[in-house]
Amino acid sequence: MKEKEHRSGFVNIVGNPNVGKSTLMNLLVGEKLSIITSKAQTTRHRIIGIVNTPEYQVVYSDTPGVLRPNYKLQEQMLAFSLSALDDADVLLYVTDMVETIDKNDDFLQRVRRLDIPVLLLINKIDLTNQSDLEKRVDQWHELLPNAEIYPISALNDFGIDVIKKRVVELLPESPPYFEKDALTDKPARFFVSEIIREKALMLYRKEIPYSLEVIIEEFKEEEDIIRIRAVIWVERESQKGIVIGRKGGALKKLGTMARKDIELFFGKKVYLQLFVKVEKDWKNNDRMLRGLGYKLD
Repeated sequence: MKEKEHRSGFVNIVGNPNVGKSTLMNLLVGEKLSIITSKAQTTRHRIIGIVNTPEYQVVYSDTPGVLRPNYKLQEQMLAFSLSALDDADVLLYVTDMVETIDKNDDFLQRVRRLDIPVLLLINKIDLTNQSDLEKRVDQWHELLPNAEIYPISALNDFGIDVIKKRVVELLPESPPYFEKDALTDKPARFFVSEIIREKALMLYRKEIPYSLEVIIEEFKEEEDIIRIRAVIWVERESQKGIVIGRKGGALKKLGTMARKDIELFFGKKVYLQLFVKVEKDWKNNDRMLRGLGYKLD
């Protein structure tokens, strides 16, 4: 009897901002790798999460929401989303019952031209009724006639097991691309900076979270503690004052929230130091963006 071939492939998650891509990614991988907030543009990088069994390896990839860029940082975010169309073995296009169906039509036309399996996931079906859902499914059949359509609720973990099973069925026969014990391709420092940024998105209002980035200057893992020094970069002195807060109260709260999640992530005690610095217009600064892991031309 012939031995079953190993399956392996890249399954890339794309879609507009705030449709639930990161929540879906974390459910599919079974670990919290992508940060989640109610704010658009939370995801800035392309984040890989790997699911391994003896029979297959699924390399999931979460991407920033598709948008029309206004500055260099957003250009890089869009580049991550576009690159996900080029190297996918299976594409998960995530939409929801809230957004307008023809949003970012240029990107949608690129998806339509793909010659790979496309699963169109209509998220947030808990916010609608059966009649409206059926209408929306018909609309998407018109727009993406070759896509398989699945209604899901990532928030309620509804329909996710069906997606997992279908993804494995669609994977090509291939040896694994990563070591079988790998969970991601990102270093520990990356997840520390993302956790700090997630808490900032939750804590601060208006433009502050979008003007803020985190760089880990020191990550020292000792036997029973991890020592971390992180710098929060903002664009203006006034923003620095808001991030620090009265008598340092806001920064202290941010540090406490982040430290607790970092300790959960690594399963170890953490000593976290936070500093705030100003770099005017860093979102258009090539040197800063390269330091943050964006590959500029």
